[in-house]
Parts: sequence; C-alpha cells; structure tokens
Amino acid sequence: MSVRLLVNENFPAPSVARLRAMGWDVLSVAEGRAGMNDIAVIALPVSEKRLLVTFDRDYGELLFARGLPPPPAAILLRVPSYRPGDPAAWLTRIAQKPETLFGMFTVFDGTAIRSRSLLGGSAK
Repeated sequence: MSVRLLVNENFPAPSVARLRAMGWDVLSVAEGRAGMNDIAVIALPVSEKRLLVTFDRDYGELLFARGLPPPPAAILLRVPSYRPGDPAAWLTRIAQKPETLFGMFTVFDGTAIRSRSLLGGSAK
C-alpha cells in the first residue's frame, strides 16, 4: 500500500523512517520545512494531495472554525505519551482502509478512532 502523507514537524523521525521502509510516501515538515506556520502546513497537503498527520490540536480549529481549505484527509494523534516508533504503528492501523480516511478529520486517542467530515458532516 502506498499512502501519501505530510507529517507535521512534531512527528518523530523513527516513525517517518519506518513508514518509508514500508513503502509509504512521507513528506516530513521537519525535513527542510521546520518552522512553517500552521496555515502553510495545511496548504501543503492540499496542493500535493496528501493526508495531513499531526499531534497539534490547533489544526481542527483552523479547518473547522476558520474554514481553511481542507487537505484530502487529516489525522490528529491525541496520545499524550508514546515511544518514537509508535506513530508508525498507529498509522498502519488507522490506514488499513485508506479510502475511509478521505474527506475526514480522524482523531486517534491511543485506543479509539473517531472521524468527522471535513466537508461539514457529523462524526462517526
């Protein structure tokens, strides 16, 4: 499976390496784009048609309250403590059916996965 991701600056490098080793197309903000503001980060997966992955809760507000153009999908990892390789394992679990992620803002809290439409629908 080849999943195109943009991972935010706070995404751990060991997980980036693990996903790439599994064949995922991962663009990391930390690699050459460190310090980008949140609006620019959101614009990048929109223009490159990538799924946005972040630990930053501000992205929900930017997409829903401020109405910025959404990326094809957004995944918020809301896990307070983890090992550097854990996010790769979580994404492998979350993206078992990548087509279910498109058009959705997905939140993973370490155990449960919740999704809400990026186009103004309800949660599921």
